[in-house]
Parts: sequence; C-alpha cells; structure tokens
Amino acid sequence: MRFFLPSLTLLFPGLAIAAAVPSPAEIVVQAPDSAWHDVSPERLLVMKMGDGGRVVIELAPEFAPVHVANVVRLARSHQWDRGAIIRVQDNYVVQWRVHDEAAPLPKGFVTQPAAEYERPLAGLDYMTLPYPDPYAAQSGIASGWLVGREGEEIWPAHCYGVVGVGREMPPDTGDGRELYVVNGEAPRQLDRNLAVVGRVLEGMEHLGALPRGTGPLGFYADPRQNVTIESVTLAADLPASLRPVMQVMRTDSPSFHDYLAARAARRDSFFVRPAKGVALCNMPVPAREKK
Repeated sequence: MRFFLPSLTLLFPGLAIAAAVPSPAEIVVQAPDSAWHDVSPERLLVMKMGDGGRVVIELAPEFAPVHVANVVRLARSHQWDRGAIIRVQDNYVVQWRVHDEAAPLPKGFVTQPAAEYERPLAGLDYMTLPYPDPYAAQSGIASGWLVGREGEEIWPAHCYGVVGVGREMPPDTGDGRELYVVNGEAPRQLDRNLAVVGRVLEGMEHLGALPRGTGPLGFYADPRQNVTIESVTLAADLPASLRPVMQVMRTDSPSFHDYLAARAARRDSFFVRPAKGVALCNMPVPAREKK
C-alpha cells in the first residue's frame, strides 16, 4: 500500500524541517563497499527453478560441517537436478528433495551424521544483542549468523530464509537429501532440533510465493503438484559468466551497527513511536549481489 504524505514545507512554508533520519533500508543502500565482504563461491549453492527463477543459498559449514559436505556432494553429483519441491506449509517451511532418494550415493556421503544442532562458541567472532530472547538465555551474531546462546554453546536461529535438513523422528538427524527453508514467522522451537545448513541470500520470493500444499503438514497431495527444480549447483562449479558474486554486510562495520540501531528504534519519518528493541529474527544480516 502506498501512503501519500504532503510536504510540510508546502503546508507551512516558514517551517524548518530537521534532517530526515535514514531508514534501515537506506542505511543498507548507502553503506560503503568497505562494509561488505564477498561470499566464497565454495559456500554458495545456486538453485535454478523449473520456471527459470534463481535462488542463491549461502552454506553454513561452521554449524553443520558434515551435513553441509553431504549437500555439496549431492550438488556435485547432480542429484538435485530434476528434484522437486514437495511441501509448502503456509507460514512455516518449503521443503524439497533430490530427484531419486534411492539413487547410489556419492563417495564420502555420510548416511547417519551426528546431531549438528549446536556448537561451542570458541573459534567464532561474537556480538551480544542487548535485547531479551524468549528462546535463548542470550542471542547475538556469530561470524555473521544470527544465533542463540546458552553458556558457551551457540546455535543458528530458525529465522526467515534459513535452510535446514529434513529428518525423521530422533535419533535420525537427516542426511541432506531433503532440505527446507523457513517461509514465515520464525519457528524458533526448531532451534537445536534440526541441522541448519545455510540461508537464502537471494530469490526467497520464488519460494515464498509457491502454492500451498493441501495435504497434511503442507505436503502436495498429488505428486503432479510438485514444483520442479531444474538444478542445484555449487557456484564454484559454474562458468564465471553464470556465477553470482554475493556479498553480506560485515557485522563489525559502522554501517551494520547503524542498521541494527535503526531496526531497534525506527525514527525515520513514517514512524510516530520508535520501538525499544528488536527480535533476533527481525534484524536479518543484509546481503546483495555485487554488480
């Protein structure tokens, strides 16, 4: 919806207007190149949808190295090619699978990974967020990822756009042949219960707008409703002309700290009363494609 607000200088020509406070989006757009870092193509998956849409996923080997390695092996052996999205549950997750779950597995594939649901904080940069979190004793940002924390253990939060590994009932941990992405209100109850392997940096609109499944848990009741995935490829394996160069904002940059402050207390002209805090998942780390 578009709001039209007449200029106060037109209504009151003699009125001096204070300089506008930038919005979070404006801070991101105005951030200098030094506020961004390139994501290695070894950490990027490029999903090409059957309708031509593109989804770019940054992998998270810091949190689930064995699961991530499985996903990369599946991509390099082309097992995602002609795969399918089989579940779209409204305000929860979109789930997809490889083309043939009975196909021979690539060399080195681990069929029963450990439960990579949390990890020690040691070895990662960490910034605490000063706002309460109902799902964790503390929340913050670890090496650019939104996390919960308890003592010296951290885990990636199930925020919008986060990609995880589907599994059966415990002790199964999933092996990477079925993945899901959060497509709505952050289901933080999943934290520390499934392996998180990445986050969508670009193209979430292609997944979020898919028709909802009508079967139990949002699965498509008729396999003919499944949405085709043409391919999932590691960016490093693509020709240079087709390889996206993605950037994520440096969370130690002044621009990110300005962005965080603006998310927590909106003072740009539309807002009447600024909030006094921000939920962990309401401050996604900005990403962009480098032009």
